[in-house]
Amino acid sequence: MIANTLPRLLAPAALACALGTAHAAPPQGKPLLIELPPEALATDVGAGGFVVAGTLYPIGSFTWLPTSAVQPMGGLTTVAVSRDGKTLVGRAFDARGLENAAVRTIDTDWRRLGGFTPDAQPCDRLLSGSYGASDDGTVVVGLGWNGCGYAHAFRWEESTGMVDLGSITGQSTRANNVSGDGRVVVGWEEDPTGPRLGAKWVGRTQEMIRGPNGPVGEAFAVNRDGSIIAGVRCDFSGSLPATGWKWTAASGVRCLPVQRPLSIPNLPYSVLINTMSDDGRVMGGAFSFGLDSEALVWFDDEVVFLKDYLRANGVPDAFEGWFNTGFVLGMTPDGRTLVGYGAGRTTFQGYMVVLPELE
Repeated sequence: MIANTLPRLLAPAALACALGTAHAAPPQGKPLLIELPPEALATDVGAGGFVVAGTLYPIGSFTWLPTSAVQPMGGLTTVAVSRDGKTLVGRAFDARGLENAAVRTIDTDWRRLGGFTPDAQPCDRLLSGSYGASDDGTVVVGLGWNGCGYAHAFRWEESTGMVDLGSITGQSTRANNVSGDGRVVVGWEEDPTGPRLGAKWVGRTQEMIRGPNGPVGEAFAVNRDGSIIAGVRCDFSGSLPATGWKWTAASGVRCLPVQRPLSIPNLPYSVLINTMSDDGRVMGGAFSFGLDSEALVWFDDEVVFLKDYLRANGVPDAFEGWFNTGFVLGMTPDGRTLVGYGAGRTTFQGYMVVLPELE
């Protein structure tokens, strides 16, 4: 288990893999921490912070409003909620008991999106799964199967159906997210030697993302117009500590290392960047070894552990008694409201954090 007190860790300038930018201090003022009910695991937030969505174990998808209780929404899980909070994107079983990427509104049931073709074959019970959606929920991206030997990224919208985004090398691919405008898909392509390498697609054209030292790891986060992308593992050489990365159209890849605190075991932690604001100034993720994970937040590329930031800014008992703070997985477009989940006092538990405005 990660120790309860973790220091603030800044990426040392000497470890930067690309030209840096000026760092701004984390926002001052008192943030607000709201704990969700136990086993309500928040994955995304919409409606300006008023609709939180995620998975309620063992029931399925849920929505939660600060003014009301958890509302079960059926299906298996929710991975994204539209900007207006009215459309959920997740997964649901079809009539055959196969897992499908799926979409629903607050007022309608889940619509299963099927597979690449009407006769596509599942792998075990997996036919397709969603991992991200556009701001309005009309574009869905994820992973589709056609037998266990075929797994490719897909992009779905009403006018095209499920489009197979293919693979450059013939290996497996997956789409982890899509820009808010639905144009740029990000994810990974499996290298023949095993690692998942960062990739993006514009239309059906795939491009691998490369950093100063070669390929980077898979991409998870992308802003509204696809001009900023971020992900895990900037360097495969082993010369850097656990390192995330941030790509911009203007500057390419910048590596964002996080030094391992001496208070935790020497394990192969990863730096995950899962979500970002529209302008890329605020990003959320985790310092993670599986579920042994502590939430991270970046302000203008300066990283802080979420719990330490809260305790240093007027919330001294933040996450008191929790085993760990887990992962930041979603945020509002302005970066002011974050949601995620961690290992709470008795079980896994979601949370919402409302931040002061970043100067």
